[in-house]
Amino acid sequence: MDKILEAVVMSSYPNNVKQGLVRRVIEAAKQPMDSEQCWSMLELSTKLYLTGDTKYKREIGKEVLEVYGHYHPEEFEEFFNVRFLLSLLQEGYGPLGKRSHYVLDYIQLGLQFVLESPSANSIFSLLRIEVLRKICERPSPKQCAKISRLLTQHPQCIPTGKHQLLFCQQLIRCIGHFQCVSEGEEEIMEFLEQVNKVSGLLQRIWRTQTSTILPSLKELFTLISSTEEQEAPSNALASVVQFVPLELMDGVIRNLTNDDSITDVQMMMAIGRMIDWVSWPLGKNIDKWIIALLKGLAAVKKFSILIEVTLSKIEKVFSKLLYPIVREGALSVLQYMLLSFQHSHEAFHLLLPHIPRLVASLRKEDSNSATSSLEQLAELIHCMFFRFSGFPDLYEPVLEAVKALPIPNEDRIKHLLGQNAWTSQKNELACFYPRLASKSETGKIGLINLGNTCYMNSIIQCLFMASDFRHSVLNLTEGNSQPLMTKLQWLFAFLEHSQRPAISPESFLSASWPSWFTPGAQQDCSEYLKYLLDRLHEEEKTGKRIYQKLKESSLMSQAVEHHYLNKTLIEKMFGGKMMTKIRCLKCLNVSSREEAFTDLSLAFPPSDRNMCENTSILPVEEIGPQFIEPPENTGHLTGSPWIRRKAPMAKDPAASSVLVETLGFQETGGTPNPLNSNDVGVDTAKDPLSASGEQGCGPKDSRSVPDLINYFLSPERLTAENKYHCEKCASLQDAEKVAELTEGPHYLILTLLRFSFDPQTMKRKKILDNVSIPVVLKLPILVAPEETEEVCRCGKDSAASGSGFMSVVYDLCSVVVHSGISSESGHYYCYSRECTDTVPQGQPQDGVPKPASDKQLDFEIQWYLFNDTRVSFSSFESVSNVTSFFPKDTAYVLFYRQRPGRQSCLLHEALAEADRLHGEPSLHKDLMEAISKDNILYLQEQEKEARNRAAYISALPKSPLWWRDLDRDKDDDSSSGGCSPAAGGGGSGSFHGLVF
Repeated sequence: MDKILEAVVMSSYPNNVKQGLVRRVIEAAKQPMDSEQCWSMLELSTKLYLTGDTKYKREIGKEVLEVYGHYHPEEFEEFFNVRFLLSLLQEGYGPLGKRSHYVLDYIQLGLQFVLESPSANSIFSLLRIEVLRKICERPSPKQCAKISRLLTQHPQCIPTGKHQLLFCQQLIRCIGHFQCVSEGEEEIMEFLEQVNKVSGLLQRIWRTQTSTILPSLKELFTLISSTEEQEAPSNALASVVQFVPLELMDGVIRNLTNDDSITDVQMMMAIGRMIDWVSWPLGKNIDKWIIALLKGLAAVKKFSILIEVTLSKIEKVFSKLLYPIVREGALSVLQYMLLSFQHSHEAFHLLLPHIPRLVASLRKEDSNSATSSLEQLAELIHCMFFRFSGFPDLYEPVLEAVKALPIPNEDRIKHLLGQNAWTSQKNELACFYPRLASKSETGKIGLINLGNTCYMNSIIQCLFMASDFRHSVLNLTEGNSQPLMTKLQWLFAFLEHSQRPAISPESFLSASWPSWFTPGAQQDCSEYLKYLLDRLHEEEKTGKRIYQKLKESSLMSQAVEHHYLNKTLIEKMFGGKMMTKIRCLKCLNVSSREEAFTDLSLAFPPSDRNMCENTSILPVEEIGPQFIEPPENTGHLTGSPWIRRKAPMAKDPAASSVLVETLGFQETGGTPNPLNSNDVGVDTAKDPLSASGEQGCGPKDSRSVPDLINYFLSPERLTAENKYHCEKCASLQDAEKVAELTEGPHYLILTLLRFSFDPQTMKRKKILDNVSIPVVLKLPILVAPEETEEVCRCGKDSAASGSGFMSVVYDLCSVVVHSGISSESGHYYCYSRECTDTVPQGQPQDGVPKPASDKQLDFEIQWYLFNDTRVSFSSFESVSNVTSFFPKDTAYVLFYRQRPGRQSCLLHEALAEADRLHGEPSLHKDLMEAISKDNILYLQEQEKEARNRAAYISALPKSPLWWRDLDRDKDDDSSSGGCSPAAGGGGSGSFHGLVF
């Protein structure tokens, strides 16, 4: 019968004809027959099954074997013996060099017919040894899957005792060698199925023998932490972790992170490879294990490992959000990595270039998964905006991409940041500042944040960029008896000459720290600035005068010396004067008092104050960036402080650039008294704590700095509880108060009073109104009659008799921005540029100093953005638009520099003379040596860090280039299939890129 069957199978008959003949042979095999015939048929069917060159021949061999195993069990058991199986497993079947791949399938098929036979136990014993040997030989994924199927169907063949643990460990190593060599989608799906079969066997063993779990995991960790492997272990190991019971997680992680025998390099290698597992599709709980290990490392303060791994892997994790099949796990890992990386913006900023493209891809996908992920991603992005504010130029494209998505409230943001931080102790991360390999391309140097010290850093950078002040500080001589000014000189010198990308202002912080400030808490930068300038001023008053050397060498004229030498540097640079006049409305007596100031605090008008109808003064002038010719009659001082000037009409083409008109009260003649007029909201107090910040006219974003200055200078009614005690009347009377500027500072500092007190919540809230900031500003300065001749010495026209106002032009040079909604929280950063006199003052035309050039007034003057350690190029456009894009980022403190003119000519001449004689500031010997030594030290630190970092980086597992995922998404928009980045899209290539 075996000859007949062989002839039929080998014949050239059609398969349907062959099938009929084979059926007859199989039916005949069900009848009793002698042992010899059975052996012949079993040998033939074994040959067909193991060496058949077609699926049809193997199927026939299988059918015959099943019939003989069922109907001739004794003969089958005799044939399917231990010696035969040992030969098959060790030597194979078929011609040498072409051994059959179906031996394991054959054994699995035959085992079902000998389970009850006396030889069963011998066969099981043999297989327990042989499968262990096979696994140790590192079979292919396909052969390993066949072993797993065999052992899953016949668990009696699973190694027992000490061999069982060895088997589990070797099976894990075997999985670690799995590689899918094909890029076809069908082949990849087959590979995934094979891996799941193998890892499923491990799960089965772990369920029955829990004692094997921890040793197996130890072997897994040894494999992924090894630094000696030529090739990285396969990501297929992710399939093993998903079967580890979660209740073991805490103990496993605790043991790993507290094991002193595990080096940092090994731990970094392990966690890096685990993070790569987010690419593994259909794996469960992988993200939980990755996050648990990251948290475990944070608990034992392994911050160096966390930082290196996060920065090297976060972009790859982010790219996996393109793929629905792994998106959920990748997003969980990404959320933890970003929310925990709170000491620096580095990790978040790595993702900024890729966020818009990912958001566009998820929008295009338009699936429930994509929608949910977009909302979570937007929440994550806003958390990062909140934590790392001060980068408007970088964040603008990202904000545009997510502007239509929900914005979490501040409580939600604080909750997410609070529960995910590596540590609540900020000083534990003090040594892990953002790594800056070299100085900013701007050539400027940043300042290290020492724990919510951005308020100080922003103020220092603004003062440093005030070039006239900086040069004066750097020219300070030794032994000046001004310790705080000396520390500022050292800080400025390092900002000017250090090779470091950022320096620590720790020494200056400790010296300039107000005693009532809480260490580590956010402070008001305006309060700090006032305190600092006052300290420097008082210190110089009691010490050596900064211009003493100039006086001794007679470099200054007697007039200049008399006017300026008795002033401190702070008074020269930031000091102005203001006249406050109060007029009794009964007797019309006027009392006045002049006081000095270093900044003007500008309140926001209340909601019922209509700025557009304010006719008590003509407006402070805002000038565009165009070139400004001196007006024809600017030498004349305008009017009297008691005369109201007519406000420009809206239709007047000159209304937007009218000269500053007279300030003050109105005469009681035929012109209506302003106190009886509704033109000016004089009944409302200008207390900043009561200012609501609502706009009185026009759109909410139409408020400007000139509006606030005009409000500051407008008359204020003193009535009811605020009545004025008139000395002439000897009683409380209604009165009107007005402020007039009598001396403009060289650097005008304006503080916008954005923090108001809310009586309902009993808290200070922030006024978030957008305020437009002019790049050039005209300020009205009152000139007294006795000063007229001296002030107008540089002018071409004589002054009018009596007191009057003149316009002083100021150029914007710095803007401190507060990001946040409370003065006790948020972040400060600043925009700044250097405003200098481009035309020498020694060559005036007709006695009038030349105005600044076109370039000095337009937007081409380079702006810089200072945000702690980071310094970047910026523009006035960014300054102007920051609040439009980021509503919580608002201008708070402004620095303007006075342009050379009439009132300022003395100081400008003195500064120009000093610059001409001394050139660039020359630092004293000790300071130069300190800078030189620190620069050498920095180079040595860089060399050491480079060596250490190279060792760390070399330990990180190599992985495919993450950006290929994003590039593929961009190129394969029209593809289709089940696993693409877009909904339902993606070809086989994209799927292969996902898994491996």
